[in-house]
Amino acid sequence: ETLRVNPQFRKTAILRADIAKLSGAALLQAAQMKRGEVGHLIGGPPCQPFSKAGYWTSSGDEARRREAQRAEGGFGDGPKEKQKSAKRSRVHDPDRDPRSGLLDEYVRILRSTQPEGFIFENVTSILHPTSRAMFDRFIAACRGVGYAVNYFPLNAANFGVAQKRKRVFVAGLKGKVAPSGPKATNRIEDEPGEDGLPRAVSAGEAIAPFASKAQSEPNEVITGKWAQQLFEVPPGWNYKALSSWAGHPRPVFEAESRYWHFLLKLHPDKPSWTIAASPGPWTGPFHWDNRRLRTAELAGLQGFPVSYEFAGTVRSKRRQIGNAVPPPLAAAVIRLVAAEICGTRQSRAGR
Repeated sequence: ETLRVNPQFRKTAILRADIAKLSGAALLQAAQMKRGEVGHLIGGPPCQPFSKAGYWTSSGDEARRREAQRAEGGFGDGPKEKQKSAKRSRVHDPDRDPRSGLLDEYVRILRSTQPEGFIFENVTSILHPTSRAMFDRFIAACRGVGYAVNYFPLNAANFGVAQKRKRVFVAGLKGKVAPSGPKATNRIEDEPGEDGLPRAVSAGEAIAPFASKAQSEPNEVITGKWAQQLFEVPPGWNYKALSSWAGHPRPVFEAESRYWHFLLKLHPDKPSWTIAASPGPWTGPFHWDNRRLRTAELAGLQGFPVSYEFAGTVRSKRRQIGNAVPPPLAAAVIRLVAAEICGTRQSRAGR
């Protein structure tokens, strides 16, 4: 529905279907193309089976893990061996998540449509040892259907997005030469990179168009259990600012006792942290003015144009925004693969 309400997609064939039940032939028919005529196949399965949040999904497991680590000396200056052992177990197994099978569905569509190139995106934790074997099988399967494949982790803040959002892209081309990753256009302060590049876009710059009170939303006002503590957290900090670790005179929390995003507050002069699709009530990032971010501000932090519309309820819109690939980052990868496809076509024509 979101695609349909945006004019740039009104002439685009849109199929709403379960990809596991959708054939490559149906996709080709909708696109009015034949097998081998497609330029790009672009997609990616839900990230939840591979995300860091998936490591500890059962109720209370995160708290129990942290309690066990503290008891074993796994935090702070505790033995490194114990730190490692405390992190080995994982509640969520991606091999048993039915959504993991969507990797196979992607390869099936790739095989049946035979595009000149493809792009796949997911969270960087798909490279975690728990998911790595599955990821390697996916890469091998893509190569097995005739593609030269490369993968590269990218940070959205390096490509004009006001958000430090790390994702892995897999790109493939028919033939023997795999595409390389795009070059950064922006640098992230305090991180290694190209010194000659302009600095990354800040959160303040990205959400400035939505700052007026006329654009406020009812749910942005903070009330409840941790409201006062959130007000005390400085911009650019999280709950740890109120701990003895940070030198707080009256500590409220113990460092490393909560999720990192707990009471996380944006700094107006720096990029945002990753925007979540379905955050909890005290999961940041929050605005530096001690309120929740507006839907339009979340879209701005993801790099969506101001004119882009989202269909559905407020909750649905926020979920769509949090699940999206930031458009400037996607564009950088697509331009790279498209240029290599064009170069391949010209090479063929010159033979």
